[in-house]
Amino acid sequence: MSEINEQSTVAAWVRAMPIRAGIFENLGIDYCCGGKKPLADVCARKGLDVKTVVSMLKALDAVSDSEGIDVEQLSLRELCDHIERQHHDWLRQELPRLDFMTEKVARVHGDSEPRLVEIRKVFESFGPDLVEHTVEEESSVFPLIRKLESNPGEAKIIAENLRSAIQKLEAEHDQAGSALERFSELTDRYQPPEWACNTFRALYDTLERLERNMHQHVHKENNILFPAALAMAANR
Repeated sequence: MSEINEQSTVAAWVRAMPIRAGIFENLGIDYCCGGKKPLADVCARKGLDVKTVVSMLKALDAVSDSEGIDVEQLSLRELCDHIERQHHDWLRQELPRLDFMTEKVARVHGDSEPRLVEIRKVFESFGPDLVEHTVEEESSVFPLIRKLESNPGEAKIIAENLRSAIQKLEAEHDQAGSALERFSELTDRYQPPEWACNTFRALYDTLERLERNMHQHVHKENNILFPAALAMAANR
């Protein structure tokens, strides 16, 4: 791999050292759906000094994923399993809570903070779409990827189905990314007002954790799993 520098993509920085994702999160830089853009370009658009950002990124020690797992070293099957455990299971647990909280907080406090009603409207599309997305991954796309690794003789047939499926998933990732950006905007980067009740505060905290989990989730798929699967299909 060539040396990482200012012209390297945001995704490349995270792939080289996953803990860097935390810095990008704090700076409001999208490293998953927007991960294919050069760091210098992203910093320029956000009014950030790229040299300062690079210094911050390079100051981190070489550690791996939040679970202590180097996802780059996992097989395709192992990476699919990891994504299901680390991200899909989290969504299955938290999306119903978010459905409840977005409805309750909007109903109780929407008159005082109208943006809560908009958060609810965004979630009403985002939540069901994301559930459908993860079901498709687990029932269709991930089985194809696992089969590709275990049955190289069927690579050509699998590749034809996989390419179109991955294009669809990446488009859905972009839509999810737009919703996450909207949540961030509507919540002032997840900063509740002083008068917010505990449920209100829990909603903002969970939305922030949703953003972090989704960014890691989509990064592992868009920038690691999907390219590796397509490359394997092309080489067999």
